[in-house]
Amino acid sequence: MYKSSILKSGVLIAVVGVVLFSAKAIMVKLAYQYGVSALHLLLFRMVFALPFYIAFAFYFKPKNSDEIKKTDYLWLIAFGFVGYYLASYFDFLGLSYIKAGLERIILFIYPTLVLLISRFFLKTKITNEQLIAILITYFGVVIAFWSELQFQSDHIILGGFLIFLSALTYASYLVGSGWLIPKFGVMTFTSYAMIISTVCVVAHYLITDRGDVLHYSYEVYLLGLLMAVVSTLIPSFLVSLAIKKLGANTFSIIGSVGPVSTIILAYIFLGEQLFTLQILGAVIVIVGVSYISIKQRKNV
Repeated sequence: MYKSSILKSGVLIAVVGVVLFSAKAIMVKLAYQYGVSALHLLLFRMVFALPFYIAFAFYFKPKNSDEIKKTDYLWLIAFGFVGYYLASYFDFLGLSYIKAGLERIILFIYPTLVLLISRFFLKTKITNEQLIAILITYFGVVIAFWSELQFQSDHIILGGFLIFLSALTYASYLVGSGWLIPKFGVMTFTSYAMIISTVCVVAHYLITDRGDVLHYSYEVYLLGLLMAVVSTLIPSFLVSLAIKKLGANTFSIIGSVGPVSTIILAYIFLGEQLFTLQILGAVIVIVGVSYISIKQRKNV
């Protein structure tokens, strides 16, 4: 009963975190309307969130400090670099070429990448339930975005490749965080990883850009602040907590609600058309998420 309660709370936390993260793509597309570059927008997002993460890092200490080795800190730096820096930068760049809807279907390949990375590097077994859930959710996502895939610009290949790189780096972060979080604790690990990512973004800006970041309209800074709090700060902790409760593999499957929420948000805020196939696909995705949740609950 206790384990079942943990699972239910973990699924809810994962869904909320994924939906909030998905809102980021909508805010990015809205901000691009004001002529901001991908690097500057990412810089605003990370810098606005930085004070919160620094405060959390000082307040929360590593959970099992005696078990933490120097190599664990090196891995933390590596995953902070790969996860919230590279993954976010590739995503922001890709969104400058393709629509938010298509971005989600490409980014959604990360569950498969999580399972493959876990299988080959951590020797984690892929269960039949996880495979079935992935097939169901992928089928739903493909249906949901079928119309979207037929009407894209000439930049679709470049944009799609950048989003694929984002999915690959994010999947690597999820796998790595799965075994580092128990050592550091959710709050500490997330704070450290985000601070490292912010340092990487600032270094990228200072080395390659150094352009004026104070000439944009207030809407850009407001969207940057919203991304920092609503689509970065809050969901980053929720995702880390969900991974701790459910594991990286199960969380990656529940992340399938991301494309569904993006469809709805893009329809409301960006005016992207909502087709019957997209609604049907959204229903199938929800079925896939429900399937893995029910199967996991029966096993606890």
